[in-house]
Amino acid sequence: MRVISTQEVAGALAWPALIERLATTFREGVESPPRHHHAMHRSDGEATMLLMPAWDEAGYIGMKMVNVFPQNANAGLPAISGLYILCEGQHGTPLACIDGSALTSRRTAAASALAARELARQDAASLLVVGTGKLAPMLIEAHAAVRPIHTVRIWGRNPDKAEALAEKFRDRFDCQAVTDLETAVPEADIISCATLSTEPLIQGEWLKPGSHLDLVGAFRPTMRETDSHCLARSEVFVDTYAGALGEGGDILQAMDEGKFNETDLRAELAELLRGEKPGRTADEAITLFKSVGASLEDLAAAIEVWEALNAT
Repeated sequence: MRVISTQEVAGALAWPALIERLATTFREGVESPPRHHHAMHRSDGEATMLLMPAWDEAGYIGMKMVNVFPQNANAGLPAISGLYILCEGQHGTPLACIDGSALTSRRTAAASALAARELARQDAASLLVVGTGKLAPMLIEAHAAVRPIHTVRIWGRNPDKAEALAEKFRDRFDCQAVTDLETAVPEADIISCATLSTEPLIQGEWLKPGSHLDLVGAFRPTMRETDSHCLARSEVFVDTYAGALGEGGDILQAMDEGKFNETDLRAELAELLRGEKPGRTADEAITLFKSVGASLEDLAAAIEVWEALNAT
């Protein structure tokens, strides 16, 4: 069994190829049972273990184990870590153990970019990233792979981290750290949120017509990055119905507040990519994509890594 490092994952997952691999996998589908979600109660706060299996007819089986420790920020460590086991399908023999953190970050950003490719306006050129964790730079790179991004703004709870991240991208974009979301949100064509927030960061009244809101951070019912008005104003799409309605706090809390209904969901990503349901209805429409992650995405990314490395 081959052990595949963070560096190898990054080298094998070029954005265009990964985004297209995800698109194909969403269209064709795989077997992907609901993920196992286990809360781990600790003296320093709750942590989470996620187990995400999937398999396809082409002959691959995989499972990701992810540990989410929000309290790691206090120790200067990433909040998310894990690994992915990829097996061949004929006999179930393990092929590879892949760095799960790198795989997760890149497939999550690629799914956001895939949704933006289908939903954001063609002329979307300004991006606001909310959050400064490991996923933030991936979101910048992935969105820039599908839209003509030239202006990037970054907001984080720690302004120093936002400034450090902005500095890394100044050779490619007009990139600046910002401290006022109320001012930054209405200036952005795409707003991409990747935080573990439990309180709304984005207010619906700030969104400008024609913008696209990408929500990938909050993955539990108790988490949210937006207020209910964001959903009420938007054409709302999700990665999967099961995931969004089971764990998507932005959607579930808006429903609890009576501001949004399950029937208001326009489509899940597979329906959108198959052409079964329409995407953005007008240039002035606000689109919203809520992602909580799906094992289908992990399997697609793991296969792309394996086949890319074995093609060289």
